[in-house]
Amino acid sequence: MARVREMRERGSAPKQIAKALGLRPAQASALVRRVAEAAQAHTALDERPVVGCWVNAGWSAGLDMAGALDWAAADPLGQEPDPDTGGFAQVLLARQERASKVTVTGFLVDVYCLGVKNVTGPEVMGSGSLTAYVPTYYSAFDHPPLSIGVEQAQRIVHGAVAYARSLGFEPAPGFTDAAVHLGIPPGDLPAIGFGRDGKPFYFGGPYDDPRTVVQTLERTRGHGNYHYIAQL
Repeated sequence: MARVREMRERGSAPKQIAKALGLRPAQASALVRRVAEAAQAHTALDERPVVGCWVNAGWSAGLDMAGALDWAAADPLGQEPDPDTGGFAQVLLARQERASKVTVTGFLVDVYCLGVKNVTGPEVMGSGSLTAYVPTYYSAFDHPPLSIGVEQAQRIVHGAVAYARSLGFEPAPGFTDAAVHLGIPPGDLPAIGFGRDGKPFYFGGPYDDPRTVVQTLERTRGHGNYHYIAQL
């Protein structure tokens, strides 16, 4: 089901899904219907009131923010040369679940190359627990998080995923379900140019396969059209 959801999000037809997954056309069509029904059942999730939405300071460093000057101005750390946070946007969203409960969803986003690397939640917690959870979620950063609108969070996350997919990388497991809580950004939002200074920039992480990442960039962008740092 997760694979069918991903392929439908990319616009694949039932026949294409059947061929890719080794299914009969009737089986693929049935799965497509189930995905559509599940999506309809979850539609209301992104209509719940937003209790709070945050991103780490410095998230915009190195990005092309010419089309989103207000968002850039709200992130002064991102305008400093080479801040430690460059390349990562850690987005947290809390929506009202019921009277005393909230649903919290987090996204660790590589805005230079790989897109969504990790998803936290959706997790239901008491409204009072959110106050303590937010600083804990951003404890790895030296600066407190920035409060942002949900539309900005949607643009950061979905924009980075689209950019990563253009490079040949899919988001982390669990993204599809978590994205339902985030919602889809309207088409008229400010534009963000992903990649570092206009090019993919891969900074190797402890759980990555650097060789595979670089080979993928070589195939999708070509030699000299990307940068990387990999630990040996």
